[in-house]
Amino acid sequence: MMSAAPPRTRGYFGIGVEGVSKSANVGALLRTAHAFGASFCFTLAAGFDARAARSADTSDTASHVPLWRFASLAEMALPQGCVMVGIEMTEDAAALPSFRHPLNAAYVLGPERSSLSPAVLARCAHVVRIPTRFSLNLSVAGALVLYDRLIQHGRFADRPVMSGGGGAAEAPGGHGHPVFRRTPPPWMKPSSGEGGTET
Repeated sequence: MMSAAPPRTRGYFGIGVEGVSKSANVGALLRTAHAFGASFCFTLAAGFDARAARSADTSDTASHVPLWRFASLAEMALPQGCVMVGIEMTEDAAALPSFRHPLNAAYVLGPERSSLSPAVLARCAHVVRIPTRFSLNLSVAGALVLYDRLIQHGRFADRPVMSGGGGAAEAPGGHGHPVFRRTPPPWMKPSSGEGGTET
């Protein structure tokens, strides 16, 4: 089901995987990332077959969103100011409902039958966990995190007190018309010893 217009959000995000071997899972995650408006996707030391992933990635994400494939953590590079966020069920991880998403973030998930490596976890500025009884499918976990981010950084109407939908979202703020000063500020006026005239 397609929305009338893509949601407006603040900042940007990317999402990727470490060490994943099932290409269909990566394809499903890529499609999810594309749907939520990811700025980039990436794989890290992953046995990813792009041809096999197309069975799940029916939106052909790599043709629309940059896809970086890093062979190791040492060669991984992120945009300046982009914060790495691990999605993992560790004891010290922040619960997703209580997590404040960075404005610019790169989310990373671990392999299907394992977890993020200690090196990747050390690289993460934050680690979040989805409060479920057991781990979820890769693309489902990614979808929940990106949906939570959309709620925080998107422009949506507040939820009503009673059950049902809210009203229209607030219109994005504008800058308005330019304002011109009638007189220049003090720091623009020439000193008494200098020539020139005020304007």
